[in-house]
Amino acid sequence: MEDFSENEFQIKLKSLTVLGLLILLAVGLKLLIKDKIRSVEDLQIYVKQFGMFAPALLTLIQAFQVVVPILPGYLGCAAGAIAFGSATGFWCNYVGISIGSIIAYFLARKFGIDIVLTMFSKKFYDKWSRRIEKSKSYGVFLFFATLLPLFPDDFLCYFSGLIKMNRRKFIGIILLGKPWCILAYSLIFGMIK
Repeated sequence: MEDFSENEFQIKLKSLTVLGLLILLAVGLKLLIKDKIRSVEDLQIYVKQFGMFAPALLTLIQAFQVVVPILPGYLGCAAGAIAFGSATGFWCNYVGISIGSIIAYFLARKFGIDIVLTMFSKKFYDKWSRRIEKSKSYGVFLFFATLLPLFPDDFLCYFSGLIKMNRRKFIGIILLGKPWCILAYSLIFGMIK
């Protein structure tokens, strides 16, 4: 096996992820160009023909995007709500993001700081570590960070594993805190017609 530095590995991993996303985008654009999809309803009808595979794929993509954080999770939330409607989009996003969050936590517990610095820059790690040190209770901080948009939730899942936060407490915070922001995104983007 090749010996990669952390930066080389991080660049290759993120490059492969971006390539996969570009392929998905190209397929979507090809459908649009072929006039198969002219409205949200056309998209929903097209997606339904894939049966249970389509929501399962969204769930897997959302889990993956937490473990390998390239794009903000709200983009997947928007895509899920638009493609499947608010309810199904919410459940796919919630389950996927929760699974990905738990995987990230356990990866950090097992592999330590090396995996965190593979996924995030040292500068980003230092910046958020300093902010977290200022909080009086990390558990409360994590709960509110999962409730509110625009916090680096993916990083916090890895960080929670690094500090060896109690796994039951972490999973409870994820399961209770994650759905609210995802629900808001699902309702807002589900109204797009």
